[in-house]
Amino acid sequence: MSQPSIIVVGSSNTDMIIRLDRIPRPGETILGGEFATAAGGKGANQAVAAARAGGDVNFIAKVGRDMFGDQAVAGFKKEGICTDHVSRDDSQPSGVALIFVAKDGENSIAVASGANGELSPADVGKAKKIFAGSGLLVMQLETPLNTIQAAADLATQAGVDVILNPAPARALPSTLLKKISMITPNETEAELLTGIKINSDAAASKAADKLLARGVKTVIITLGSRGAFVAGGGVRKLVPGFKVKAVDTTAAGDTFNGALAVALVEGKSLEDAVRFANAAAAISVTRLGAQTSVPTRREIEKLLKNRK
Repeated sequence: MSQPSIIVVGSSNTDMIIRLDRIPRPGETILGGEFATAAGGKGANQAVAAARAGGDVNFIAKVGRDMFGDQAVAGFKKEGICTDHVSRDDSQPSGVALIFVAKDGENSIAVASGANGELSPADVGKAKKIFAGSGLLVMQLETPLNTIQAAADLATQAGVDVILNPAPARALPSTLLKKISMITPNETEAELLTGIKINSDAAASKAADKLLARGVKTVIITLGSRGAFVAGGGVRKLVPGFKVKAVDTTAAGDTFNGALAVALVEGKSLEDAVRFANAAAAISVTRLGAQTSVPTRREIEKLLKNRK
């Protein structure tokens, strides 16, 4: 029996990556980097992560009528993602991200949103039909907040649970948080949303309580290689991560969210779903790039089997 589909609303970018010994300081030029381009954007990364993990994915996004937009749409189709609601904007170019990646895997990113900034509540409204019967809606914060709110409203009306990955970090209204089934900040994002520095499991638990008090049903704070702290659905604990050699952490969070969505629509328990997502994210940090680093279902299952 086929699983319910996953809707991803979000951004699509072309990533331009320079790999260096370290990230340049302000005003500094560093020579000798290696350059590569890769398909990216948090929404697109999460859609690809869900598709490769075995999900049936509908993507709602906006790209420019340019070479980058053509390449993005072709890439989604190749991954088996439904692109019926990826629209083209005539006034803005496709989104672009400029990424520095240091030798230790840390990164620094600047984004020109372009067409992503034009994704409107009306664009989401045109996709209203696909919400009925869907298993999950997954969103991030690289598209306008009123569009994210409109998608959350449609999901609520259709009885569809919503995962919000609050990245890039920003303050969020309670009207939105009350419609979120699951929020997945990293340490920095959790601190911005709650004012609590995440330097221990106790601090993560306190931050989770603040978000739960604002109406979110489940909080998952991702903690890099340590794993993820989960609060909600009868679970309150750290679900450990997997120790690997990090090369590039660019798409770790996106890979986590896409894989998490698939595990949940397949009916895995919350703890098992987070472990599955941790495994997917661990594999992604061992590779360079955003979508190029996203693992397949087979790779995720192999890591889980080998690290029981």
